[in-house]
Amino acid sequence: MASLLDSFLAQHRIHEVECVIPDMTGIARGKILPRDLFQAAGEMRLPKSVLLNTVNGQQPDNGPFVGDTDPDMVCVPDAATVRLVPWAAEPVAVVIHDCQEWDGSPVALSPRGVLRRVLKLYEERGWKPIVAPEMEFYLVARQQNPHEPLQPPLGRTGKPEAGRQSYSIDAVNDFDPFFMELSNFCELHQLGVETLIHEAGPGQMEINFSHGEPLELADRVFLFKRTVRETALRHNIFATFMAKPMEAEPGSAMHIHQSIHDDQERNIFSQPDGSASPLFAHYIAGLQTYIPQLMPMFAPYVNSYRRLAPFMSAPINVRWGYDNRTCGIRVPKSGPAARRVENRVPGVDVNPYLAMAATLACGYLGMEQRLTPSEPTTDSAWNVAHELPRHLEDAIERMRACAPMREVLGDSFVDAFCAVKELEYATYNRVISSWEREHLLLLV
Repeated sequence: MASLLDSFLAQHRIHEVECVIPDMTGIARGKILPRDLFQAAGEMRLPKSVLLNTVNGQQPDNGPFVGDTDPDMVCVPDAATVRLVPWAAEPVAVVIHDCQEWDGSPVALSPRGVLRRVLKLYEERGWKPIVAPEMEFYLVARQQNPHEPLQPPLGRTGKPEAGRQSYSIDAVNDFDPFFMELSNFCELHQLGVETLIHEAGPGQMEINFSHGEPLELADRVFLFKRTVRETALRHNIFATFMAKPMEAEPGSAMHIHQSIHDDQERNIFSQPDGSASPLFAHYIAGLQTYIPQLMPMFAPYVNSYRRLAPFMSAPINVRWGYDNRTCGIRVPKSGPAARRVENRVPGVDVNPYLAMAATLACGYLGMEQRLTPSEPTTDSAWNVAHELPRHLEDAIERMRACAPMREVLGDSFVDAFCAVKELEYATYNRVISSWEREHLLLLV
């Protein structure tokens, strides 16, 4: 592995290396090292508590999760993840690292390690998950005052979008310079993006990824978010992966398509005659049963739950149906070899490692427990009652109490992740909103 890294660094005449890990929020943490120091060290050491940062930079009491002395962990570079940083002024590489204890075992709090843990369960059964994420995001005008609502940016016409422009080619072309540079960056960054479309909201876009192995896809999504934000800044606009950035507009999702292959590369969701297999039904039932128990991994912030509203292109329950986009679980039309399930619940604000770990864990338990799904929904699932938690506080309580998932994901991870989310919620809860000032200041 070291030789692969050394060859890459030499071939591209790399000057510096960005050594990164994803924390629980999906933010890149780490160090930037000169090439010679990176090669000489062979590893990076970081406090284990770095994994426990909230999105606003706080940490819960980390003693119960990392020990009273806040020890280091060993971060080992994964050579398969090395890439050029395409926007750097000089040759710079980025390498994603795995977090290990001093004895070489995985750090239980590491999101990348949690996904590896779930994938190992599949590997033990001779199964290979295949996933394909769809990423929605908004381009917005730059602003410095967080109290002001976000606005669509100005494109080449000099005017903001008027109304919704779903699937409009012209609306995408309005930002051609941005997308041309983004496409170039994604190619140099080896992110494997495919389709670009304009989504429903003003300035809302969607980019789809080619299907592949979950850990590799999570790495690509992790790097993609940073690439989009960096490209937007270079074009004097912002890109946001908030789940619900604009009050009256649809939210942004990260839909995850998933199928499972056996060791002969056959789709286990289909039987030899082409019909759906019992495992396919069990997998859907697992999603229906456990998605509501893992909502902090699919909807990690207070803002996430604003997206999950009826008639706003987002699910409110875990009904399933064939080619039914009102359901939280959709089965796209496909041939037997491509039979798959689409989880439409996750917002785009998720940590991609944890969202993929969570959806695969739900399906795995469904197959292991041989759960039975509901009947498919053939009309609008928005007419069915809410089945998902309505706010983050309730979601945290349900996740912490879900014994089967504690076993799959690990007790220490579940407790630490819930502590991070509780601290974020407590911090938010101290904020006095503009709605409160407007309607309560002089009226109550």
